[in-house]
Amino acid sequence: MRLYQMADSVRYGLMNTDELRKTFLLEELFQPNEIEFAYVDLDRTVIGSAVPADKSLKLETEPELRADYFLERRELGILNVGGAGSVTVDGKVFDLDKLDCLYVGRDQRMSSFKSVDATKPALFYLLSYPAHAEYPTAMVKFADLKPVELGTVETCNRRKIYKAIYKEGIKSCQLVMGFTMLEPGSNWNTMPPHTHMRRSEVYFYFDVDPAHRVLHLMGPPDATSHLVVADRKLWFHRDGRSMPGWEQSTTRSAGYGRRKPGV
Repeated sequence: MRLYQMADSVRYGLMNTDELRKTFLLEELFQPNEIEFAYVDLDRTVIGSAVPADKSLKLETEPELRADYFLERRELGILNVGGAGSVTVDGKVFDLDKLDCLYVGRDQRMSSFKSVDATKPALFYLLSYPAHAEYPTAMVKFADLKPVELGTVETCNRRKIYKAIYKEGIKSCQLVMGFTMLEPGSNWNTMPPHTHMRRSEVYFYFDVDPAHRVLHLMGPPDATSHLVVADRKLWFHRDGRSMPGWEQSTTRSAGYGRRKPGV
C-alpha cells in the first residue's frame, strides 16, 4: 500500500508538473491478477483496484490499517468498469457486470474477486473510508440507475450523472459514489468550475480512448495548474484545507467518490 501525503496551499504554489503528478495523481493501478491500494492521509482515504484475470483475488488487510481484517472499521464501494465478474462477501456472491456498483458495510468479511472470462477480466475500482456506523451490503445494477441529465450542446457539457451510493440510493456511513457519462460531442464534465469546502473527492477516469487525454485544471482562479491524464487514472483533492481550491476537467467517463460533507 502506497502512502500519499497531501500538500498544503503554500507547498502547492511551489510545485512543478512532476511534483503535482506525484502528489495528486494515481497512475499505477489496475495491474492483472493484483489488488493495488493507495492510502491518502486526507480523510484516511483508501483508493484501489482489483483485476482478477486468470485467478481469484482475496482482499487482505494492510499493516497501515491496524486492523485484523480490511473492513473491521471501514466501508467500501466497488464499481466494475470491465468485464463480468463477482465479489463474495460473507459467503454471498454478488455478480457485477460493467458499471454495476456494490457497497460493502463495516465489519464485513470479503473473500474473493473473480472474473467470468479471463480474456475480458473484471476491473474493480475500489474506494474506502473509515466508518463509525454499519450499513447493509447492497448492490445496484447499471440498468436500475436513474441518470440526472445536465448541460447543453452550446456549452459542450451534456452529460448524465449516475448516482449509486448516496442518501436516496444505497445507504452508507460516509461514502458517496457514482459516475458521469458525457454525451457525444461534449467534453466538459465538471462545468461550472467549483469547490468542495467540506469533503474530499476522488475522480477515476475510465473508457478514455487511448488517443485521447483528460485535461484537469486545478488551483485558485488566479494561479491555475493542469494535469494531462490518460485512461484508468485517478485524481484526488479536497478544497479549503490542503488542496487546490478549484477544479475543472474534460473527459468522456468519470467515476467519482467522496466523503459526505460534515461527517
